[in-house]
Amino acid sequence: MKKNNKNARQAVDAQHVVVIGGGFSGMATAGLLAASGHKVTVLEQQQHLGGRAGRLQREGFTFDTGPSWYLMPEVIEHWFELMGTSTSQALELVALDPGYRIWFGQNGGSLDLSTGEDADAAFESLQPGAGAALADYRREARESYSLALRHFLYDDFSSVKTFLNPQLLKLLPRLAPLLLGSLENHVAKRFSDPKLRQILGYPAVFLGASPQRTPALYHLMSHLDLTQGVQYPRGGFAQLVDAMAHICREAGVEIITDARVEGIDVDAATGTPRVAAVRWVNTATTGTKRHEVQADVVVGAADLHHIETDLLPEKFRSHSPASWKRRDPGPSAVLVCLGVKGKLPQLNHHNLFFTRDWEENFARIHEGRDLAPETSIYVCMPSHTDSSVAPQGDENLFILVPAPALPSWGSGGPDGTGSRHVEDVANAAIDQLAAWAGIADLHERIVVRQSYGPEDFVNNVNAWRGSALGLAHTLGQSAFFRPANHNPKVRGLHYVGSSVRPGIGIPMCLISAELVTKRINGIRTPGPLTFDTAEPAPLREQEGQ
Repeated sequence: MKKNNKNARQAVDAQHVVVIGGGFSGMATAGLLAASGHKVTVLEQQQHLGGRAGRLQREGFTFDTGPSWYLMPEVIEHWFELMGTSTSQALELVALDPGYRIWFGQNGGSLDLSTGEDADAAFESLQPGAGAALADYRREARESYSLALRHFLYDDFSSVKTFLNPQLLKLLPRLAPLLLGSLENHVAKRFSDPKLRQILGYPAVFLGASPQRTPALYHLMSHLDLTQGVQYPRGGFAQLVDAMAHICREAGVEIITDARVEGIDVDAATGTPRVAAVRWVNTATTGTKRHEVQADVVVGAADLHHIETDLLPEKFRSHSPASWKRRDPGPSAVLVCLGVKGKLPQLNHHNLFFTRDWEENFARIHEGRDLAPETSIYVCMPSHTDSSVAPQGDENLFILVPAPALPSWGSGGPDGTGSRHVEDVANAAIDQLAAWAGIADLHERIVVRQSYGPEDFVNNVNAWRGSALGLAHTLGQSAFFRPANHNPKVRGLHYVGSSVRPGIGIPMCLISAELVTKRINGIRTPGPLTFDTAEPAPLREQEGQ
């Protein structure tokens, strides 16, 4: 039965929409289109929904194997409101304080970071005057974040009017250095301490790039963690996946898992080519039974390269082989899930380990070289906050090691049975964690181990070159330079997700869903989607959680 959504309105022309992919962008798009009055079918090749947001359960431990930072809460809240509910009804969000702990080498100590004036004080402890400098930096980051929300994130750049907007033209003198300069240089002009530079530059990694190659505009990321604050959905990010799936089904979305799409049929017999059907195979059944579902509209919520090169006939592809050679897939990753006996008071919920050889670390990843024995890694220990994810008295660890986008590194496996390359990286990361955090007996206390490698991203989500996040947010792949949300050669074919506008991350995927929903529903005004009026909906920023 459809849920009564007071915010929804019937679409002018209800159509059958087939969404390929049941990750965050796919579910978000499906829900919004169903709430608009369309008939929606989601085809997901895996047994579970969530895309990269996987869930592993073993021996009483529950691991998130994908996203673990809950940021930009107002964007996520907006999707829930559009669906007639709220995050408070669907999730139990916990504010993390401190937001994260940073480690600077084996003997370099650690630093806890909270928000606002507490963050300023932490910076002051490392560099005299840095507290006031961070307060200014956070203010500038907030202004840039507000600017991005108004002029970049909620615009698909499909109209030249965007670039002729008087407000935007007035901002060009300020925007130019933020777009053309690097985040690394932007930070270096304000802070001399190398540790502080690392803290403010590392968000580039979560955008699939390095501080040297990320536009300075993305200093806005520091508004999210150092002013707004970091939250966590109790039970893990699988709770967000489950909540969105439930809301979509309540809205009338048909969701089919174990459905591997084999092709998008295009009708080019008369006039402009347009989508006609989607062909898929049920991988949960024996044999090779094939299905075909007719479609008025197709939304590709899977990897863009996969959709264009594997599912579309060549003449209908909007991205040439030459264009893909120029693109940067962003890094891949080696992931390690560890169930550990006993408590680990040395660690916080989020932990970042920064190597001193910063530039070499990023160069190895970008150039496809082997990693150094010690490299910058991220460790999440949600059991610090949430007792439900590990047996009583034990800890749940998720280690992420940024790695080159090389599927040839292989895949992971349980208990050290993955490819040699992946397990070597995993072992080095465990050794590094034990040494830097002072956990001498870490290896002996591991009771559950599961690794994942670049090839797993290819096998599980068809990620181009095993990318862990999506196309890197370099200048040439940001804002209007990022691939568009529609295929100009095929009417009715749209794209959402981390490799198209606006970009990487759960909030960005939800925004891409809004952009495509507006386009399908004939709404051309920029700004957040609303069902009640043609005017953009304001976002209520949540600060200092």
